[in-house]
Formats: sequence, C-alpha cells, structure tokens
Amino acid sequence: MIEILKNLCQVKGGAVEMKLLSIPVGVSDFEEIRRNGYYYVDKSGLIGELLSTTGTKVTLITRPRRFGKTLGMSMLESFFDIRKDNKALFEELEIAKRHELCMEWMNQWPTVFVSFRQVDGLNFNSAYDMLTLVISELYKKHLYLLDSDKLDSFDKEIVKQLIQGTASAKDMKGSLMLLTRLMYQQYGKPVILLIDEYDVPVAKANRNGYYEEMLDVMKGLMQALKDNQALCFAVITGCLKIAKESIFTGLNNFKVYSITDADYDEMFGFNDKEVKKMLLTFHQQEKYDEVKEWYDGYHFGEFDMYCPWDVLNYVYDLQEHEEISQPVSYWRNTSDNAVIRSFLDHKQNLITAKLETLLGGGYIIQKIDENLTYDFDRCSDENFWSVLYLTGYLTRCREKDLLPEDRNRIRDGFTALMIPNEEIREIYRDTIVKWFTESAPSWKPENLGEAIQKEA
Repeated sequence: MIEILKNLCQVKGGAVEMKLLSIPVGVSDFEEIRRNGYYYVDKSGLIGELLSTTGTKVTLITRPRRFGKTLGMSMLESFFDIRKDNKALFEELEIAKRHELCMEWMNQWPTVFVSFRQVDGLNFNSAYDMLTLVISELYKKHLYLLDSDKLDSFDKEIVKQLIQGTASAKDMKGSLMLLTRLMYQQYGKPVILLIDEYDVPVAKANRNGYYEEMLDVMKGLMQALKDNQALCFAVITGCLKIAKESIFTGLNNFKVYSITDADYDEMFGFNDKEVKKMLLTFHQQEKYDEVKEWYDGYHFGEFDMYCPWDVLNYVYDLQEHEEISQPVSYWRNTSDNAVIRSFLDHKQNLITAKLETLLGGGYIIQKIDENLTYDFDRCSDENFWSVLYLTGYLTRCREKDLLPEDRNRIRDGFTALMIPNEEIREIYRDTIVKWFTESAPSWKPENLGEAIQKEA
C-alpha cells in the first residue's frame, strides 16, 4: 500500500507534479479516509491502549465536540469487525507493528457500531422515530442473521420488526442486547459493542421537554452493557458523563476516562508533533505559531492538545484560499455559542469578576464535578463551571503556571481553569459583547443541555 502520509506524484507534460493529499474536513469514516488517500493522523495507538486495559468490561471516553471521537470509533470498528478484511488500511500505521495483537484481534471479532448523534426531535414521538430509524439501519447491516440456521423463528421475527420500525417499545429497549446475543450465536465469539455519542438523545430531550421519557429508553438500550454474556467488551463515547445512577445503573466493571485522565490523553485531538508534521506536509510550517496560539492549549491528562477540527479546517483553507492571512474560529457554533450565553443569562451578577480574570489571561480555581446530568434544573453553581470545562470552553491550568500561593489551594475536587486559546477567547468576547447589547432574557436551564450538543 502506498504510504498515506506522503505527497502523491503525477506526471504531467513530462514533468513530475506534486499533488497534495486531501484534507478530510467533515469526514469521520476511517475506511473512507484511508481508501481515498486523505491525510490521516495516526491514532491507531488507541487500539493497543484499549486492549491493554484489563478487567474493564465497559469503557466510557468523554471529550468535547469536534475532537475526533466518531473517527476513533470508526477506526475501532474497521479493526475488529470479523466481516471485514482491512489489513491494507492499517499498513504503515502504529498498530501494524504489533503483529501478535493484530493476529489475535484484527477482523477476528463480531462487532457492533452504532451512533446516536442524529437522534433529535421537537417531541418524544419524533425523537423516538429517529431512534427507531437508527436501530433499523443498524440491523440492516446484519441481514445475514435472517438466513442463519442458528437463530430461531421467534428471534428472526423480532429482527424483522426492528428493521421495519414496528417493534414494541420493549423490544426497542432490548435491541442492542438482542443483537449482541444473536451475533454471539452466529459466530460463537462474544461481541465488541461500540456506542458513539450516547448522550446526544438525552441532551436533546432535555431541551425539548421529554427528558424522563428518553432517559428511560436509553437506560433500556444500555442494559446491553450489564451482565451480558455475549459481550466481549464495550467502548462508549460522549461529551459528558451522565451520572452513573441515572443511565448506567447497576453496571459493573465500568471505567470512565475524561479529559482529566492520563489514559487516552493523546488519542483524541492533535499533539504538537502531529501538528508540526501536518504543516510541514502541506508546506505551511511558517503558520505554526499562529496555529498554536489559536487552536492549542487543551490540557488532557499529561498532554497539550490541539482541536483537530480547527487545524484541519485551517490547513484546508490555506490550501484552497491563499489570501487567508490569519486563523479564524471554526469551532464557533451556529447558535452564538449558547453554552456561554446560557451561562451568562443565569449567573450574570456572579461571574463578572471571574470572566474578567479569564479574559485577561489569568485563571480561576473552581470545584469540578464530572458526574453531571443533562437535567440542568438541578445544577449547582459549581456545575456550570464544570460544564464549561468538560465541553472545551475552559481547560486545566498547568501547575507550573500557578502562582506559588495558589498551589496549596488546589485540593481534591478543585481545578485551576483558564481559557485554552485565542479562538475560545474570541468566542467569549463576541458572546459577551452581544449579550451586553441585548436585554438579558429569562434563563432556562434546559438551554444549556441543548447548547452542549450544538457542535455534534
């Protein structure tokens, strides 16, 4: 296989002409990126790190939007899925060096990959319809089950109903459990379950007033993670960790890896070395200082990370539009960064001094709670700072950057927070200016949950 991370060459008029690799803006399908020769930052180390974690049945990884979670999950599916032969796609990637691991795991296990990022609706019925469509499309990928002599007629009838969207609510809730069991019967091997953006449906539900109804459905779907003999292991991604007692009730062997953990700290987002390599590949190395100022600064575990969505978009624009003179904010959402706006509407009289400190390049020390729910009616004051931190609007300040007198103030549960980069600083400025030019509307807590999901 031709090395992906090289410029492609073509002969034109007797001369060798360099053709730059394409930037995969908006492409989150691993196989599409690799087969079409798009530029790819090697994150296959995620596979080895995941498999090295023993004793954990279910792994939840939380990251802000636009940090490559869906692409990472797509890569896992491509690597594990027993129905595929993707050895060529992983050639020259880091994971290919681990021959024994690849022999044991590459395309050797029945795998289910489902994403809930499109589940939305103005009311429960419309959102539920979207959910049934997601499950229907998932089952259509496994039509071979209907021809299997290892399944009984009763199970096949439920499969047909799930495909047609006519299954009962009980069968919908149990659809992931059923699919893993049937695939276990078919292949004689336990199933790897990959669930992307698990928290989107409940966030949307809170915004539109059917939180409890959707939470009940999602609890049912997540029963596939509990005491499931057909499950090899599961990986789940989302923006926030919904409190264990809310959606993961009774789940054992469950481990959460957030932006505060050292595990998987390099697997989502770009590190400095990766950004330098990309800029060099596309002959834009002189833009390094600007890229770092605007898009770096996220402190995940032990690493400083760049937002990949921003870097990819900026490099793409540099290739397409030579007149671009400086970076711009690509992360800004279409609802005027409603996370910050919702925050301002609720706490305008209490946060002025802290915002001034942050905008001035300083930091604030706040208690952080990672066990949140999307039921923001019950949010404490500390939770709002936690939301800004966990969604990427603030980041952790390094200990070396703290004033000596503040280092002893960072006790368990507290974190020094700062604005990560110039892009986010600009978002704050613009949002605050707009807020002050308008009369502050009455605040609705559910607006915050919707705002978090705007960048999905």
